[in-house]
Amino acid sequence: MELRFFAQLKRLLGARKQGVEVYSRTCEVETSPPEHMEDVERSQDQDNDRGDGDATASTNSLQRAVKSLHFGDEAGKISAAKEIGKMARGDPKAKRLFGVLGVVHALVNMMVSDDERGFRRRSAAIGALLELCSGESHKNQELMLEEGILMRLPKDVQMFDQETRRAVAELLLELSATKNVQLGPKETSNCTRVVISTLESDSEHGTKVSVLGALYHFSCSLENAARLTSNEMIELLLRLSSSKDFSEKALATLGNIIVTVQGKKALESCPMAPENLIEILTWEDRPKCQELSAYVLMILAHQSVEQRQKMAKSGIVQVLLELALLGRSTLAQKRAMKLLQWFKDERGARIGPHSGPQTGARSLLGSSSTNSGNAHEGRLMMKKLVKESLHRNMEAITRRANNSDASDESTIKTLVVSTSSKSLPY
Repeated sequence: MELRFFAQLKRLLGARKQGVEVYSRTCEVETSPPEHMEDVERSQDQDNDRGDGDATASTNSLQRAVKSLHFGDEAGKISAAKEIGKMARGDPKAKRLFGVLGVVHALVNMMVSDDERGFRRRSAAIGALLELCSGESHKNQELMLEEGILMRLPKDVQMFDQETRRAVAELLLELSATKNVQLGPKETSNCTRVVISTLESDSEHGTKVSVLGALYHFSCSLENAARLTSNEMIELLLRLSSSKDFSEKALATLGNIIVTVQGKKALESCPMAPENLIEILTWEDRPKCQELSAYVLMILAHQSVEQRQKMAKSGIVQVLLELALLGRSTLAQKRAMKLLQWFKDERGARIGPHSGPQTGARSLLGSSSTNSGNAHEGRLMMKKLVKESLHRNMEAITRRANNSDASDESTIKTLVVSTSSKSLPY
């Protein structure tokens, strides 16, 4: 019924256009030669006939494709899905029309198949759905999520060719960018298997990047991040973070996951941490990766003496000092200094407070300096600490002497008030 309405609407518009053109031609008869007028009319009639023919053919093709998709046999549905993908490519109006005609529901249902013949049907449906949801087709994306497409994506992509794997990855990436998408238990289980099977397969580089992008989008929600957490996922992200081709996206996703309680526990139990994260801090040509790795290490070390001890045994102090002094990223330097402060405070707490220079800090910085440049910087830092300590001691001695010599009660009160705030360390 709706197709007939659009066809009739196009005919009416075409007839109206022809009427306007005929009227304009009759108004110009007096100023145009008769022979030239006949040529103009003939060419315009041919153009109108050609335009009407193209519009009618397009409408008929659309009608046949939708009818075959809904009521055709196996081969007819596969052919219709491919035709719908071609018509929807780069045509926003066609995408909206297909969504209204129930094409999304039929294509999602075509993805439910595990037999040998069903592979071709699923590949055709995936390609058509990718064309329908690409770009600014938010309505079609919402329709696909409502139809439960995330539960019907193929769990094992290795059964498909590279082109279909790429389509699955790009489709998942488009759907993950939908606003406020929430993963239920079934969607999480299926998406996790799709992601792991794609990243562990011999898929192309672009396919893996798309899947990592989708995983990052999903993990931006705390609820989704908690559901996506598993030991297998954490180990996979840590392995990918060691590759410079995937490190940035993998570390960003890992940073979203470990802010949850489940994610931090899974990372603490992973045997690959924190050694590979410390190794990433030495990548001078990847400052963004250094920032993300330092962020993950900060979360891992926060309120965890055991993790800080593991990091210290892995030589993190030396790496952090080099990053803080020579790093190319200001944010990475700040995070490295924060981590160094934690290690310094923990060492000072074990030694105990005392006046004068902190020998623990001296040995910590001295042992971590492996070249002359770092050693020089360490000596300058220690000289500064010594001067600050001596200055505080002299102030304390002066205040005590003034308090003992003062006899006026008002003077004593003034000294108490003025020195109480200065005695604070910050």
